[in-house]
Amino acid sequence: MKVFRPKEYYKSIFDVDYDKLKSSKIKMIIFDLDNTILEVDKDLPKKEVKDLIAKLKKDFIIVVASNNTKQRVGKVSKYLECDNLYSIGKPSKKIKKFIDQRYGINLINTCIIGDQIVTDIFMGNRLLMHTILVDPIGTKDLKVTYFNRFLEKIILKIIKLKRGDYYHEK
Repeated sequence: MKVFRPKEYYKSIFDVDYDKLKSSKIKMIIFDLDNTILEVDKDLPKKEVKDLIAKLKKDFIIVVASNNTKQRVGKVSKYLECDNLYSIGKPSKKIKKFIDQRYGINLINTCIIGDQIVTDIFMGNRLLMHTILVDPIGTKDLKVTYFNRFLEKIILKIIKLKRGDYYHEK
């Protein structure tokens, strides 16, 4: 069950210690899209998200990765002026090939930030990425996500992690 435990857990992407990531040699940050940087019923992220991404691009390669469609992910990544990976099939390992081919970055120098344990954290841990869990920013979910949230509740009990009990590795 260790594969479901994030390395760090924060309330939102705005609470993450990006300086710590930089000092620990993280070169790329992969942001999940839906309910991590954008509510599922919105078209584009808030200006605060765009400003954060612009700031982070000075120190990191930024990628938006999602199981969502090319149109939705492409529109958001264009707005944020960053790379994207759509229909990725998280928690599959397809993202490894993308990172290898496009950037040649070792996965241990990559961080994934997402709101779902069953997709984002599970995939990141399997690929030896640094994993950060954040709370979902919206109350609505995509239909496919409802099953994942059900599984997540079970996993959270097993790994003894409660939503709202934020932590980071020392």
